[in-house]
Amino acid sequence: MRTLIIDDERLARKELTSLLDEYSEIEIVGEAANADEALELINILNPELLFLDIQMPGKTGFELLETLDNVPQVIFTTAYDEFALKAFEVNALDYLLKPIQPERLKESVAKLPDPKVEQEVRSSKLTLDDQVFVKDGDKCWFVSLANIRLFESDGNYIKVYFDGNRPMIHKSLNALDEKLDSRNFFRASRKHIVNLSWVEGIEPWFNGGLMVRLKGGDKVEVSRRQAAKFKEMMSL
Repeated sequence: MRTLIIDDERLARKELTSLLDEYSEIEIVGEAANADEALELINILNPELLFLDIQMPGKTGFELLETLDNVPQVIFTTAYDEFALKAFEVNALDYLLKPIQPERLKESVAKLPDPKVEQEVRSSKLTLDDQVFVKDGDKCWFVSLANIRLFESDGNYIKVYFDGNRPMIHKSLNALDEKLDSRNFFRASRKHIVNLSWVEGIEPWFNGGLMVRLKGGDKVEVSRRQAAKFKEMMSL
């Protein structure tokens, strides 16, 4: 598993690298001392796993994740126990308290997904298999795109609908639309993008448009301009 270590302390990076030597499934492809370096390396190296420090000069680990379109697996590492609860709230793969103990690291590595086949380089488009990081105030989540039923534009923000949550992210709907795989997500209107796998019912609506009902009860209007394309995609 292609792995990037992100920590502002050189000795901490060196210690973790040494501890990971015994795990043949871990391939360390790079190190970064801050979020800006990490972002550059993530775009170049396309890692599958991040060992990520939370508190760093400049941007925090959480702020780094907010900038990523496609979020790898994450194991948080930090010397600050006060961040433990938040790390678990975001549903990271695991949380390691510094100094990292070999037995705890072993437990973390055991949680890594076991790829059945060698993965190809990730597509530039986000599919249902990908996950995104969503932060709203003090709450954070790693969310599989398969679980997000709807994106709704709200000014300069997007409201993300998953489970019973509707956090806001600072991104334009146009920018998001360009990143999402059109086989899984449909731009219903200027205001909405729907996850096609969540569509439960469709009915005619005003002016040649459609009203789409999603599992869970949300209703989204498909504009007349998009209605014909939507019918074609849904084989109607």
